[in-house]
Amino acid sequence: MTDFTPWPDDLAQRYRQKGYWLDAPLTRGLETQARARPEACAIRCGARAISYGALDRMATALARRLLARGLRPGDTALVQLPNRAEFFVTFLALLKAGITPVNALFSHRALELRSYAEQLRPRLLIAARSHPLFHDDRFAAELRARSDRLALCLYLDDPDPAQDLAAWAAPDGAEDGGAEDGGAEDAGPLPRIDPGAVAFFQLSGGSTGTPKLIPRTHADYDYSIRASAEICALTPDTVFLCALPAPHNYVLSSPGALGVFHAGGTVVMAPTPEPQLCFELIARHRVTMVALVPSAVGLWLEAVRGGLAAPESLALLQVGGASFAEALARQVPELLGCALQQVFGMAEGLVNYTRLDDPPERIFTTQGRPISPDDEIRVRDATGRDCAPGETGQLWVRGPYTFRGYFRSPAQNAAAFDAEGFYHSGDLVQRDAAGYLRVVGRVKDQINRGGEKIAAEEIEALLLRHPEVMQAALVSEPDPRLGERSCACLVLRQPLRPVVLRRHLIAAGVADYKLPDRFAFLDAMPLTPVGKIDKRALRAAILPAADAPQPTP
Repeated sequence: MTDFTPWPDDLAQRYRQKGYWLDAPLTRGLETQARARPEACAIRCGARAISYGALDRMATALARRLLARGLRPGDTALVQLPNRAEFFVTFLALLKAGITPVNALFSHRALELRSYAEQLRPRLLIAARSHPLFHDDRFAAELRARSDRLALCLYLDDPDPAQDLAAWAAPDGAEDGGAEDGGAEDAGPLPRIDPGAVAFFQLSGGSTGTPKLIPRTHADYDYSIRASAEICALTPDTVFLCALPAPHNYVLSSPGALGVFHAGGTVVMAPTPEPQLCFELIARHRVTMVALVPSAVGLWLEAVRGGLAAPESLALLQVGGASFAEALARQVPELLGCALQQVFGMAEGLVNYTRLDDPPERIFTTQGRPISPDDEIRVRDATGRDCAPGETGQLWVRGPYTFRGYFRSPAQNAAAFDAEGFYHSGDLVQRDAAGYLRVVGRVKDQINRGGEKIAAEEIEALLLRHPEVMQAALVSEPDPRLGERSCACLVLRQPLRPVVLRRHLIAAGVADYKLPDRFAFLDAMPLTPVGKIDKRALRAAILPAADAPQPTP
């Protein structure tokens, strides 16, 4: 894989000597369980129960058929699937085949998928017919035009077996998925995977447009999973509810579904974190653990206050993805009757946890401490000075599972890394004497709407494409449910209704969660001394009007 920045040799040697990096691919956890406990349940999805043996056979069959069709290790794939078992079948199959995917969120629309296709030039597309972009073949044809290497498209729930994902993953040979070059059994052995190679691309939070691609290797990601599973005390009895989007780094690896597979537990798929649905799944499958963002926790707490019985089997609720108010944190054990664990991580690498045996005050008021003894943390002020414990500063980090560079982004990498390879996350944090972090803000200009990151610059640029928009600034507002919501502040040539601007953004292919929650119309923007829009002054000007009625659509 080109365009990948490796760890320096001295650090790579240290990480291997200390046992962080193993000489094994990222599928190691699944394959170990499939050999040792093939009949144990790996995934529950609707009425289906998929054992470890069956999951491994399905992933192997799909991998072999893709290779038989002419795909090769090092090829790239664009994948967009909902919270169904097929997401994990596909992900594991691509890892086995050495095909490097990016897993788009199901909420992503044309804008994001076009960007990923242009960056990766994938040879393979795997999507779902239930997604609005893929109910027919028109958007796939557009992607094919953008990526002249796109050779194969498969779809979840396609009526044609020749391109139906389930048929391609059928392990018994009864359906060979239209693999014209032979079935799974004829494709020969799977390739040997280099643990130091890029396994897949994670998505950044995105502060400067559509998400940047983060190369994650087999070795570094596997270490993060193993260490997370140990910290969170996962066992074969763990039953994990996957209610957030499965590709999210948080629910994939912190410790997430891959951590559960490593431990031999069971992953229960949920389409959304809606309380009624999730509580029913928790009761039916005796779920013991769930990972949520703060906005979803708020809905669960409100549901219990409204009379919905708290799940009896739930032992651990993880909260991450956005700032979690202490007042809400204290309500989790009281109303939901389970332990709370705060998680602060990033797709770029670093993950922090409060420990299960930490005192309540630490769990309620911090976002934990890093996974690894070799996670090197620096908290620096704007001048580069190291901050004392308790002081607020910018977070810099390097370590055995924190990446060394974005994919094909030399300018971004020059700004994001210092000469020693420390990554500037853009988070403002405080670190106490014990190494626990408290996240207090962000340097990056992005909005964290219920755990989904919105790059202000991206939406501003799209708004400015409208001929009546003269100036645009997207700013955050506090929201009791989402943590933050977005407000688009505009200077217009002539009045427009908010519905016209929303339609403009929808036509540009923007994901629903990126649409501004509110519009504010101004005669002029406040400016800094150097002529930039002063967003701090802008927030101060518009916040008093946040509760005012919106103009009629």
